[in-house]
Amino acid sequence: MLNCQTFFGLLNSYGVKFFTGVPDSLLKDFCAYAQDHLRKEHHVIAANEGAAVALACGHYLATGQIPLVYMQNSGQGNAVNPLVSLADPDVYAIPLLLLIGWRGEPGKRDEPQHLKQGKITLSLLNTLEIPYQILPNADHDAEKCLKQILNTAETGRLPVALVVKKGTFKEYRPKKSQRCPLELSREQAIRLIAEQLEDDDIVVSTTGKISRELYEYREAIACDHSKDFLTVGSMGHASQIALGIALAKPARQVFCFDGDGAAIMHMGSMATIGWQKPDNFRHIIFNNGCHESVGGQPTAGLAISFPDIAKACGYRLAVTAQTAAEISERMPLLKAVPGPSLLEVKVRRGARADLGRPTTSPKQNKAAFMEFLAK
Repeated sequence: MLNCQTFFGLLNSYGVKFFTGVPDSLLKDFCAYAQDHLRKEHHVIAANEGAAVALACGHYLATGQIPLVYMQNSGQGNAVNPLVSLADPDVYAIPLLLLIGWRGEPGKRDEPQHLKQGKITLSLLNTLEIPYQILPNADHDAEKCLKQILNTAETGRLPVALVVKKGTFKEYRPKKSQRCPLELSREQAIRLIAEQLEDDDIVVSTTGKISRELYEYREAIACDHSKDFLTVGSMGHASQIALGIALAKPARQVFCFDGDGAAIMHMGSMATIGWQKPDNFRHIIFNNGCHESVGGQPTAGLAISFPDIAKACGYRLAVTAQTAAEISERMPLLKAVPGPSLLEVKVRRGARADLGRPTTSPKQNKAAFMEFLAK
């Protein structure tokens, strides 16, 4: 397997000194090394993959140096627009190095949301006419591969990609502590909020551990899962799924269980929610300031004010809680006022080591959920 320090040394030796992207579980060791060893002006965790491509293009325009953009393959969709309308050789001809984690690789077991993306990862790069190589996991072979792909980027003035299989990088343990002293875990906060929901309330939960913890809560109280749409993929889009439901079901209360990284990824959605002003829309953001599900890399979540952003977007109420008492106090208010309303819950980082995953398939979840909505 590749040593992260060695790989970063190779990148620097070939002039790659600026890094941006959205963290991925297959790249978590690479991302952790970058977070520990690069100054913030040389490493930017972007809101989404398209923004990362644009940021990298800006760096190239200012320096003439090829930057690196890292992402999970699910982020290829977010990146397509700037890749083909900005960096492409038919437009501005900007060389970039993409480092793409290959979730759902054919023949490898993975979660359902990654299977289709895994099948089309390489064909999508072919369609975009982006030259690529599979990154070898041996130092000598990786150096040869890196030299070749960067030469292709430089001579062709175009984006190129290294596709990363599971287990390519050796484990790297982060040295920087990012913990903050907050009372509640996210799982505790989810339980406290779910306990205050009515039987006919609708929940749309974002991808990652929020949906997993909500599922575990329902299991623990022997409640069926039909009330919850568990958005296992589509990071950043749970609030718009919830908005679509809220507009179609105005007599029902709709709760979006969101994460800070997901909310930031497509923050423009909050403007649409505020503009539409559905009375029955309740937005709850569990904010631990990190991308928990893919390695715990930091987000801007604890450096910004979600309530102020929501109010500026037209939400009628937006408040923060970080204790059990504050949740108990603010949930009735959140539910009583006309929406859209928002509750930001600041929570500790971390999750149970034995946290399970939904045992129902996405299609089974959809069928039960639609039946619940039809009642």
